[in-house]
Amino acid sequence: MESGDRIKPTNESIRVYLENLKNKQYQIPTFQRDVVWEKDNVKRLWDSIYKFYPIGSILIWKTDTQLHKHREIGGHPLELKFPVPEYRYILDGQQRTVSLLTSIFGGKIKGKDDFDPTLYIDLTVSPDQEDEDDSIYRERFLFWDEIDSRGGKLKRNIPRKKKLDQGLIVKLRDIKDRLDDIEKNIYDMGYVEWDNPYRQNLRVMRNVLDNYQISFIELRGIQVNEVCEIFERINQEGKPLDIFDIVVAKTYRPKDDQNGSFYFREKIEKFRDKTPGYFAVELEDRTFLELIAVLILNSIEDSGVYNITETYLSRIKAEQIEEVWEDAEKAFLRTFDFFENHLNLKGPRLIPLRYLYMSTAYYFFRNSSPDYEFLKKYFWFVSFNSEDVLRNTTHLRNHLNYIKDSGKGKDFFLGQFLINKNSLRKTSYSSRGRYSRAILALLANQDPKDWKHQDKSILSDTYYLLTDKPNLHHIFPMGFVKEEEKEKANSLMNIAFIPQITNLEISNKNPIEYIQDYDNGNLEKVFEKHLVPVEIIEWAKNQKMQEDALEIFIEKRIDEVIRELRNKLEGIHFQIIDTGGEE
Repeated sequence: MESGDRIKPTNESIRVYLENLKNKQYQIPTFQRDVVWEKDNVKRLWDSIYKFYPIGSILIWKTDTQLHKHREIGGHPLELKFPVPEYRYILDGQQRTVSLLTSIFGGKIKGKDDFDPTLYIDLTVSPDQEDEDDSIYRERFLFWDEIDSRGGKLKRNIPRKKKLDQGLIVKLRDIKDRLDDIEKNIYDMGYVEWDNPYRQNLRVMRNVLDNYQISFIELRGIQVNEVCEIFERINQEGKPLDIFDIVVAKTYRPKDDQNGSFYFREKIEKFRDKTPGYFAVELEDRTFLELIAVLILNSIEDSGVYNITETYLSRIKAEQIEEVWEDAEKAFLRTFDFFENHLNLKGPRLIPLRYLYMSTAYYFFRNSSPDYEFLKKYFWFVSFNSEDVLRNTTHLRNHLNYIKDSGKGKDFFLGQFLINKNSLRKTSYSSRGRYSRAILALLANQDPKDWKHQDKSILSDTYYLLTDKPNLHHIFPMGFVKEEEKEKANSLMNIAFIPQITNLEISNKNPIEYIQDYDNGNLEKVFEKHLVPVEIIEWAKNQKMQEDALEIFIEKRIDEVIRELRNKLEGIHFQIIDTGGEE
């Protein structure tokens, strides 16, 4: 196919476009977002058309790919009852399409069941009024609720209802279908001059309906991944096409299909509903799709799915999902259970890398008798290693190729573990940063206790649910440290999990003061669980800190973190560097 035919601009008149819609020649995939229909927006759209202003292109994808489609639009049926050689999917322009279709033919608007979207035009509103009032379109274009006087009870609408009865306010559809009858009625009212403003307005509107050209961008012979990219570049303001939604639409099978019904979104939602905790609920749809892809590419020969990029995700078939789904559900449940109950990580905000879901789920998919000690070691090795050993899909494939045989007498396959003290020193809170999440995961793994009520676990399910991010306390409060130390104080080495109420009590107090308040003889054990160096308790007892106490504290905290990681990675060659110091 010629490159110029793959992406081709074209146009149709409003009349032709709407007739084609009525004849079901266009389809709307179910991944299109719901229409947000507003009266004023519809009037503005028609005002632009009335003035022959451009209203933006409508993006059409011509393909033989069958997608799950909306059965209707604005109350008008679209669903084809039989397959066709080529479908024309509206990818961008649903909002404008619904507005145009319902303005002419009426219909139903979701969430406005009692509202009639049929549009009328007041022929007595002169184009000259635009010079005085740029909002005159609100008077020119009207809906029934702006005309109906309810038998004279709604006084503001009485003049308009009178114009309607006279034939000076008319439906756009009637101008399209009954122009001669409308003009004869105006003539019979005594407006016999050809250039009478009312008759001129009528002809202007008919000219608009006949000759206004809607712009289209037609895509043909283009695969799903490229369609997504084109859409994203064209539609800068809107929500991008999601590959998960497209795969859902491509793999959908109705109830009457000979192979039985299939609806991937429903499978995911049912899994979420029955799975405890926060992983299933908060994990993104795309991550679930990538998890499925990993299982397909490693268990189904010649699947055509060789990676988790959009090119290969779009190739996933319903029967492939069905083949792995039962074991996939079990692997997902074990993965979430491992993170939550073996590592004490209460939700996805503490998982350093999304690839860890894939490698871990694949491990459980292949191993009916998993080695949890191996998995723990693997998790911390990947999360903290300065060499970033799981940063791309090539790494992921290498991990998957080995992980299926782990725990069967082989050495730990990833080689030496390298940690940079300066990375620990320089890392501040970031909701998406690998090192940030890794440090917070390590702190959460210790099952930290409240400093005030020292038998109380902090990271309970309720705690995780009620906060939009872990409640992080600066051990040396930001309001306490000197201005020149604030960047240093924002290091995660100066952070601990504590409940909000304890955090508020501490506020910006000197650490010596608030530690004295909580030191009942058991605080040292509590601090050990937080990986907080106990020297700070001695400072509090002596009521004295050195001038560089914050720096000393951070270095000792780094040592505590490294000591804990050494314990977790016992048996693995462990190397420490410091690109910010002298080691």
